[in-house]
Amino acid sequence: MPKSSPAPTSPLRLLWLLPVLLIGVGGFKVAAMLQPPPSDLDLSLTQATEQGLYIGTLEPSASPIPVGQIQTWTVAVTLPDGRPLEHADLSIDGGMPQHGHGLPTEPQVTGDLGGGRYRVEGLKFNMPGWWTIKLSVSAAAGTDSATFNLSL
Repeated sequence: MPKSSPAPTSPLRLLWLLPVLLIGVGGFKVAAMLQPPPSDLDLSLTQATEQGLYIGTLEPSASPIPVGQIQTWTVAVTLPDGRPLEHADLSIDGGMPQHGHGLPTEPQVTGDLGGGRYRVEGLKFNMPGWWTIKLSVSAAAGTDSATFNLSL
């Protein structure tokens, strides 16, 4: 009696794997979201920029930083020698690294307050957890950025 080879698996028979894979991947993503932030986060609100061109300080409007409210903050920027950085172009962005999403709003730098201080409006954190805020600074010394960690 001749041996027969197994029948090839029909693509339709493999469709049952798709929901199983999607649920598995989703479960891993949810588990990552529920993890606490890393214990060694630098939560300082003053940071040197990556290339050391500037030093930025975030000044939240309230402490503790509220969740679910639109906020206006002040950002102070100095040169490394401590002199205020006047007339710089700043931008703010951020998000939740563990969740893979950005801020729920698009904060804008709306005023140069003088003395190296700038008003930022439209910051909102829609849930507690680990957030990052990225400050980008562009001025005569060049363009540089700093990333701040927040644990709300």
